[in-house]
Amino acid sequence: MLQIQNLVFDAWGRRFFDGASVNLPKDAKVGLVGRNGVGKSTLFKLIFGQLVPGSGEISLPKAARIGSVDQEHPATPVPLLDTVLAADVERASLLARLEAASPEEMGDIYSRLIEIDADRAPSRAAEILAGLGFTNADLTRPMAEFSGGWRMRVALAAALFAEPDMLMLDEPTNYLDLEGALWLEARLKKYPHTVMVISHDRELLNNSVDHILHLKDGKLELYPGGYDNFEHQLTEKLRLQESTRVKIEARRAHLQSFVDRFRAKASKATQAQSRLKMIAKLPPVAAVVEERVAPFLLPSPERPLPPPLLRLEEAAVGYGGAPILKKLNLRLDLDDRIGLLGVNGAGKSTFAKLVAGALDVETGKLHRSGRLQVGWFHQHQIEAMDPTDTPLEIIRRALPEETEAKRRSRLAQFGFSHDKVETKVGSLSGGERARLLLNLVAMEAPHLLILDEPTNHLDIDSRRALLDALNDYEGAVILITHDRSLMELVADRLWLAADGTITPFDGDMEDYARFVLDRARVAARAPTQVREEASPPPATPPAAAKPKAPTGPARRRAEAAEAALAKASETLAAIDKALLAPDLFSKDPQKAAELGRRREAAQAAVEAAELEWIDAQEAYEAVRA
Repeated sequence: MLQIQNLVFDAWGRRFFDGASVNLPKDAKVGLVGRNGVGKSTLFKLIFGQLVPGSGEISLPKAARIGSVDQEHPATPVPLLDTVLAADVERASLLARLEAASPEEMGDIYSRLIEIDADRAPSRAAEILAGLGFTNADLTRPMAEFSGGWRMRVALAAALFAEPDMLMLDEPTNYLDLEGALWLEARLKKYPHTVMVISHDRELLNNSVDHILHLKDGKLELYPGGYDNFEHQLTEKLRLQESTRVKIEARRAHLQSFVDRFRAKASKATQAQSRLKMIAKLPPVAAVVEERVAPFLLPSPERPLPPPLLRLEEAAVGYGGAPILKKLNLRLDLDDRIGLLGVNGAGKSTFAKLVAGALDVETGKLHRSGRLQVGWFHQHQIEAMDPTDTPLEIIRRALPEETEAKRRSRLAQFGFSHDKVETKVGSLSGGERARLLLNLVAMEAPHLLILDEPTNHLDIDSRRALLDALNDYEGAVILITHDRSLMELVADRLWLAADGTITPFDGDMEDYARFVLDRARVAARAPTQVREEASPPPATPPAAAKPKAPTGPARRRAEAAEAALAKASETLAAIDKALLAPDLFSKDPQKAAELGRRREAAQAAVEAAELEWIDAQEAYEAVRA
């Protein structure tokens, strides 16, 4: 579908592509991945012709239609449904021609309308809009009544409805809630043509694409399968590369040793010259250099507070008019990891403000520990940052009593090199701004972290670093995110915001994903066919049903046990390999004896790890059942 040959592109003082080549299969679903700033969005602009390559060629089939979501849809007086229907340019043109067509032309126009299934277009558009969170009542509302975030969804709906031959999406889940992300994940999987999507959403890359296109060091390489498969292939490739490099360097050193010894001897000069030629022919193999990701610093509270951290009794909260949330009866303890679910507009951010102390309860009671410290991260903080500020100036205000050296040291711990600490915020990437704010809100070791969409600008490796930091953090967490993988691996309990309140959700993320997709299928029916909106799941299961226990802790224990077993097995294998050295026992009996003792300890560690893994796996399976 897409062919890129020897692409070279330089801009802004750096080289983005250096002889990059790739061929994308027709109708492939491709995830474009790479570290923040390597040039993924630049590649999109090159494909669209918005940038001109220095050399090389980018080619697509003739008459191929390319679609994307570049910006939010304009705030026009046109109704929502008509706006999306207009994205099918051919259908709109045929209908316009029909009004003034002669009788002879009408037959051809109607034939083409039937061929493109034009009659089903309104229901197809309504189905897409329902999946992205719009209600049947929204279909007739003018575009001017929707906020910017919702108009971004309209632009995405229009691109999906038009079904171009190649659909290109740049971080489409960043402006979707979890429910919209789950629906999009299923939709992209069955998209009838080629898709290329830039995403750091691991679940989407595992469940929706069949190829991963990796951009690194100006090169493009295509891997079959989802993201997990790509990671496995890349790890194996780097392992083989390093093994090959070691062998070639050993061969080079051996040949060079001969040359150094006998170059001066006339009788060996010919052989020395021959070996110099052999050295010159050895292929260069670059050493594998791991790209370091700075960890997130989320210090745990020094003095735990007695439970509960806070308790709500029949509480209601709002902004002066009708309450946004009411009948809140919830309790939060220091070891709670809460995943807050619900569509946009259901009150999740309002609840975060209430817990953070930015809103007071209007009725009911809120019991809060007097010593409770809260760290609150939300997207508006990133948007509100002064573009002329620098990380150093920001941390000066946050740490007025510290020395300049300690401030710079703290920024280095956050992952900011010396050339970044005085860079203007407007010149920092979204990921760098998010990293700075996440570390700042947690700097005082709060008892509770409220994270509202913390991963929007983070690449996959940074998301993993955040996951590791959250799992090491010993305070309470309330997490609002469309990143399903992060939600599954952090949250131990789920709360659902729906129908003007928040209640515990009985089930795990798989249950919630099924519920969301079932609700979208019901809402996608034509308005005349929908008898009632899908209701949220009951707060308590029916009497005959057995409530599901949260699987988060059991899953994490099983994963940790598996990793420990793998590490212990690797240690044992390394010792066994060392013991196989033919001259070990004759040349170094003391080392042989030490290796024997270490092997006994390693074998015991493997056996203990196996027992823990079996126990953890059985516990996890029991919880899932």
